[in-house]
Amino acid sequence: MERRIIKIFFFIAILFSSTIAQTDSVQASADTTQQKFVMQKSPLGAVLRSAIIPGWGQLYNRSYWKAPIVWGFVGYYLYYWIKNNNKYIDWGDLYTKSLRETKDGNSNYITSRDIYHDQRDLFAIYIAITYFLNLMDAYVDAHLFDFDIKDEPFGQTARMNLKIRF
Repeated sequence: MERRIIKIFFFIAILFSSTIAQTDSVQASADTTQQKFVMQKSPLGAVLRSAIIPGWGQLYNRSYWKAPIVWGFVGYYLYYWIKNNNKYIDWGDLYTKSLRETKDGNSNYITSRDIYHDQRDLFAIYIAITYFLNLMDAYVDAHLFDFDIKDEPFGQTARMNLKIRF
């Protein structure tokens, strides 16, 4: 299990490592002078922070309200993963105990054990999806950190208003 997590971590790190060398340039005016655009937040830095501790990338990007949401989802899913894993182990122990006593075992124990096994695996998938979405949110949020939002969406252009009164 640990080897899979390490492989996934390195795959994600390699996948997002191409963003280090990317820079954008913006033409400042009609003249030939150009200004280099320098991002304030590193998308790779945000992803690596979120990979180490989920929610840290959101804090790095100053999206403070998102970090508790990530922690809440991960904590909720982790709690139920642990709960289902413990019940899976308990029902497995009951089955092996009944197997020793009756030599054919109780089929209800194995059915219950399989149900908790499936639930445990389902919550592991939920944790993985939440972790991946956490990484994607940190990456996109770092890219959009410098995006300029103006109060007036139409700028200083002339507008025509039409009022109809009845």
